[in-house]
Amino acid sequence: MVSFVVWFKFAPEDRAEVAEMLRQLANASRQEPGCISYIPHHLQDDLDTVLIYEQYRDDQALAAHRDSEHFKKYAVGGIFQKMRERKLENLTALV
Repeated sequence: MVSFVVWFKFAPEDRAEVAEMLRQLANASRQEPGCISYIPHHLQDDLDTVLIYEQYRDDQALAAHRDSEHFKKYAVGGIFQKMRERKLENLTALV
C-alpha cells in the first residue's frame, strides 16, 4: 500500500474555489479502482491550510491517479495554480 499526506497553503480569498476543486477531485479519485482513501481536510486552526490523506493499492494505482483526467484538471490545472506552499510526507503503515 502507498500512503501519504500532502499539505497545501492557500490565500484566504481562494478558500471557496479550492474547496470546490477538492470536492470534485476527491469524488472522482475515490472512484478509481486502486484508490483506498482520499480525504481532504482543513486544519481546524488554519482554514487556509489543507491536508489530503491518500492511500493507493500500489505504485501503479498511484501512477494511474496522477495520470487521470480529473487529477490533471483539478490538481495540476487548478489546485496547484492556487497553492502558495506544498509539502508531501510519505507514510509507512505500522500494521
